[in-house]
Amino acid sequence: MLQKLFSYLIPVNIYKKKSDVSQSLEVTWNNGQLVLDSKNTNYSYGSLQRILRKGLKYIGFERIKRFENVLVLGVAGGSVIKTLVEEVKFKGKITGVEIDKDIVAIAEKYFGLSKISNLEIIIEDAFEFVLRTKDKYDLIIIDIFQDTTMPNFLFQDFFINHINLLLKVNGFILFNTMVINEKDNQRNAEYKSKFNGNYSLRMYPKVEVHNELFTIKKLS
Repeated sequence: MLQKLFSYLIPVNIYKKKSDVSQSLEVTWNNGQLVLDSKNTNYSYGSLQRILRKGLKYIGFERIKRFENVLVLGVAGGSVIKTLVEEVKFKGKITGVEIDKDIVAIAEKYFGLSKISNLEIIIEDAFEFVLRTKDKYDLIIIDIFQDTTMPNFLFQDFFINHINLLLKVNGFILFNTMVINEKDNQRNAEYKSKFNGNYSLRMYPKVEVHNELFTIKKLS
């Protein structure tokens, strides 16, 4: 495949799409791998996949394999879902929630998400889904961006409390954040302070330069 071979020399764009939600979406061959990018950042299968893979390793692949239900808020191209299925060998149910139908179409066409039998993708705003669902999860992955911006609701008590209600005891939250300036640092410090002794929280700074990961275990 010539495009794949050329991509080791220079990125080769194969698809562009304007999205009402995500603005600009691009599928590109880069170093022999298909990646999904927005205007200013990687959305799936590049640095983002490395970041979330590290988060899953922090929690532990063997532990995750024993889980029953995983919720992914922010699917994009589905790189973390591929990591769960292909590397972790997770066999339980995966529910992916994505607000942008254009991203879902790209993920199914170029990244094969429609072939994953234990995955259900729901096109809905993550905030609305969290409010209405009655299901409980062993692992909740939060990876919601609009280009390089994170919605404010992710850091507000109302949303955090609802996420915590959906999490089973001994379950984990994996939260990917982007830290670009001091305001983002303060935001993350405030987020960290919102979890009491019923939770075990670890923060991993400087994951792929601008990303900071949280792993949060519910103890009781």
